[in-house]
Amino acid sequence: MRFTPKSYGGRRRNPDEVKREGWKEQGLLAVAIDDDRLTWPERELVRQLGERLYGKREREARHG
Repeated sequence: MRFTPKSYGGRRRNPDEVKREGWKEQGLLAVAIDDDRLTWPERELVRQLGERLYGKREREARHG
């Protein structure tokens, strides 16, 4: 049983498409600290920026 009309709703975008559009349209950057496309210095920069803007992550705050 369908709850929406046949041509209503479109397709669901994958998370990378949402992130890409957010960057291009609004200047927002969403980066996972463990993204394997990043080098170690890039991941470290992301971690430091996140801590500066939002504080330590809960897992790191408890152990560090």
